[in-house]
Amino acid sequence: MPTPKVASDAPPKSKRSRVTPPPAQGQGSLASDAAREVAVAIAVAALDKKAHALEILDVAGKVDYADFLVLMSGKSDRQVAALAQGIEEALRKKGKRALSVEGLPHAIWVLMDFGDVVVHVFQEDSRQLYDLDGLWMDAKRIPLPADA
Repeated sequence: MPTPKVASDAPPKSKRSRVTPPPAQGQGSLASDAAREVAVAIAVAALDKKAHALEILDVAGKVDYADFLVLMSGKSDRQVAALAQGIEEALRKKGKRALSVEGLPHAIWVLMDFGDVVVHVFQEDSRQLYDLDGLWMDAKRIPLPADA
């Protein structure tokens, strides 16, 4: 007769609850190095379109859906749309396409998913309202390249 299984007091582990710790400083994985390059390319393209308050946040090990978040603001719906389109064009030239783009018809808040890099392009009022900067205040900020 098989022995009965004993229930554990520990909560069940789901795939979402397992978070891989980030690599030790100076020992980034090839995937995170590639994601960092994509994030920097996004930042450079956005700055070419006059993005405001641009930040690259390292969220590796904090979430399972991305390694980097890129946050920026535009002053109007036209500028937000131009930022999103400029980012798409610049990354297409590098052979990288967005997996998903949401919010372009109204361009109040555009979300662009590039896999390990997620981009949020806000109008200034929306950025203040949703306060992703405050939500991720403990995330490491990646400095922008000097030539950007």
